[in-house]
Amino acid sequence: MYKIAILQLNLDSDRQTNMKKATEFITEASKNGANVICLPELYSSFYFCQRENPDYFDFAEERGGVSFQHFSSLAKKLGSVIIVPFFEKRDKGVYHNSAYMIDTDGSEAGLYRKMHIPDDPCYYEKFYFNPGDLGFKAFDNKFGRQGMLICWDQWFPEGARLTAMQGAEVLFYPTAIGWHPYEKGEEGDRQREAWITVQRGHAVANGIYVASVNRTGFEKHETTEESGIDFWGSSFIAGPQGEIIAQASTDKEEILYADIDLNRLENVRRNWPFFRDRRTEYYVNLMEKWGRG
Repeated sequence: MYKIAILQLNLDSDRQTNMKKATEFITEASKNGANVICLPELYSSFYFCQRENPDYFDFAEERGGVSFQHFSSLAKKLGSVIIVPFFEKRDKGVYHNSAYMIDTDGSEAGLYRKMHIPDDPCYYEKFYFNPGDLGFKAFDNKFGRQGMLICWDQWFPEGARLTAMQGAEVLFYPTAIGWHPYEKGEEGDRQREAWITVQRGHAVANGIYVASVNRTGFEKHETTEESGIDFWGSSFIAGPQGEIIAQASTDKEEILYADIDLNRLENVRRNWPFFRDRRTEYYVNLMEKWGRG
């Protein structure tokens, strides 16, 4: 058994401010016994994808850069594994929405690059990010084996399944998702509940823990007063039958904790043997992009 923590944070434009806040929250979580700790998506800045601005590429850092160096030292100091989502500059003109898993010795236990890239109003990620090319993987560290997926990946059962098939005990989903203020009244509850429900479904279908960590707070679109994203918080940890173990508010910075009980994972999969009963010989059409024309 080991303990995880996810950090629901309100983030701004200054890297140093965000790094300081993240460090304080990680330190608190570690002092409270957390062995594996996860930050929200793109922790080091505001959510810049609300508009297409070439200047925002300057937020990116190369693999092994300032975020890795800082949190590598912190992981060694605290003896905790830290998951750090960041804006990766891979090469000239090649960028990814990525996440490190940093082990307790400060080494890189794993790197994930976001596979599914959205392009929606105020979520113009295709302008900034190349799709990931590392696939869906789980990574070993001192305490266990976990997988990382990022935000839009949450809606795709294939990613959850393939990561679980790699032996992950927990699926971490660092996230930046919220409401458009103009539609919150009519659509807000349905949108948030759909987001929670689909991820609880991943937990059930794979007999696995799911930890989804979101931002909170309103980030105004810089060109208008009334538009922006009202990040809905609501970070949560679900158990292997989809049960909510811990859930945050919509509007406060919080740390959520959960114990990862490997005996419970084994018991759930013995009694709900979904992996045993898969009929992979009939799933070949999943490789088709659109399905029936």
